[in-house]
Amino acid sequence: MHKICLTLPTNRACSATISAISEEAAYAAEHFDVEVHLLVLDSSDEHAFAEHAKVVSEAYRAPNVVVHHLGEAEQRNFLRQVIHRAGVAKPDLILDLMLPDDVSYGACTNRAFLIGSALGCQSVHRRDSDSSYQVLNGEPVFPIHHELMSLGKRAIDAENGVSETALDPAHAHKPVVLVGSSFVGELSVDISEIYQLDRDIYYDVVSLWAPGEWSDEEKRDLVDESFRGAGTETFIRDHSTLTIVDPMRVDMCNISFHQVHERVPLPPATNTIGSDYFLMHLVYDAKLPGVLHNRNIVNFYTNERRTDSGFMAYQMRFTKFFLSMLYFNFIYDRMAAADESLLDDQNRVRASTIVEFTRESTWLDKEENIQRLNSLDRSYRKLGGRYAEFADLLASRSRQLLDEAQQDIEDFALLIEAWEPLIQASRATSVHQPQRHR
Repeated sequence: MHKICLTLPTNRACSATISAISEEAAYAAEHFDVEVHLLVLDSSDEHAFAEHAKVVSEAYRAPNVVVHHLGEAEQRNFLRQVIHRAGVAKPDLILDLMLPDDVSYGACTNRAFLIGSALGCQSVHRRDSDSSYQVLNGEPVFPIHHELMSLGKRAIDAENGVSETALDPAHAHKPVVLVGSSFVGELSVDISEIYQLDRDIYYDVVSLWAPGEWSDEEKRDLVDESFRGAGTETFIRDHSTLTIVDPMRVDMCNISFHQVHERVPLPPATNTIGSDYFLMHLVYDAKLPGVLHNRNIVNFYTNERRTDSGFMAYQMRFTKFFLSMLYFNFIYDRMAAADESLLDDQNRVRASTIVEFTRESTWLDKEENIQRLNSLDRSYRKLGGRYAEFADLLASRSRQLLDEAQQDIEDFALLIEAWEPLIQASRATSVHQPQRHR
C-alpha cells in the first residue's frame, strides 16, 4: 500500500464540493491499495471555514482515508518550518511566494506538493472548488479511477489499464507522470459574454495569448480550441489513452502528477489565471508518458464572478495571463527544442535547465506586451460598459503590470532553484496529526 494526496485548494465556500471529493477519496481507498490523504487547503473566511470543518467531520470516511483540513495559519507554520530546515536563500520572499496575500493558482498547488511530500505521498491529485463530477446511472464518475490505474507505473506496465496506446515504444520504459482529463460546462475562463457581444472582438482578445509572430490562421485555430475543454460531451463509457498528453486536452481541475512535481514547482504569480499550467507543458516537451482519459469534470462559475468587483478582479487576472505568455511562450519554445535533453539518465526533469530558460526569458523586450495591452484597451473600449471601465483601470496600471509580469518570472526562477531543498525539507517536517478512521 502506498500513500496518495487528493487535494482541494479553496478560498470560497464550497461545502458541496468538499462532500463530493470526500466520496472520491473513499472510492479510491475502497477500490485501490492506497492510503488516501485528503488535503483541503482552506483560505476561505471564518464562516466558510467553519462550514467546511463541519462537512469534513461528518463526511463518510472509508478505512485508509486520512483528512487534513488546513487553514492559512497552519499552512504558514508548516511552510516556515520547511523553509528554515531547507536553508534557502531569501527565506522571507520564498514564504511570500508560497503563501501570498493575493490569489495565486500556482502557489496553492505548490503548497499541496510540499505537504503531499511531507505526508509521504507518491502522487498529488488536484480538484477545484468550482467544479463537480459527472454522473452515470446515478453514480458520480471519479477521475481518480484512471489516475490510480496508471500513475507512477512504467508506461509499458500501464498498457493493460488503458483503452489504447498511442505512445512511441521508445518511451515505454519511462514512468507515467501525469494522468488527466478536461472539463465540460462553462468555459474555463469567464469570457462567454465577450463571445456573445462581439465574436470579432472575442477573437482579437483570446488570440493575445499566442506568440506575436504567429499567423492569423494559427491564432484562429488556437482561439477555436481555447478554454472550451470537452465542450458539452456527456460521459457514456470510459476511454483512456497512454500517450504524450497534449496540454490543451487537460485541465488543472482534473489532473494528477507523479515525480515531476517534486522536481519543478508551478509559477507562483499572483492574480494570474493559467499560472498553474506549466507542468503540463513541461511533461509534454520532455516526452514523459501520461494518460488522457474522458472522466471530465463539470466546471461552473461562482456568483462572486457576476459582481462588479468580481468582474474587475477576474479581468485583471486574465490580463496578467496574457502578459505572462510573452515569457512562457519563449520558455515553451526552448523546452520543445531541448526535447528529451530536459531529462537526466533516470528520466527526471533537469530543474537547472528550466531555471536557465526561465532566467533567459526575463531579458525579452516588453514591446510585445505593450502591444497586448494596447489591443486589450481597443477591444474593451469597443465593448463599452464595464469593459470600458476596466480599460481605464488598465491604462492607469499599464507600466506596473508590465514590470509585475517580468518580476513574476524572476520569482519563478528563484523558486525553482529552491524547490529541491524545499521538497527534501518537507519530507522531514510534520503536518498536524489528523484523526484516523480504520
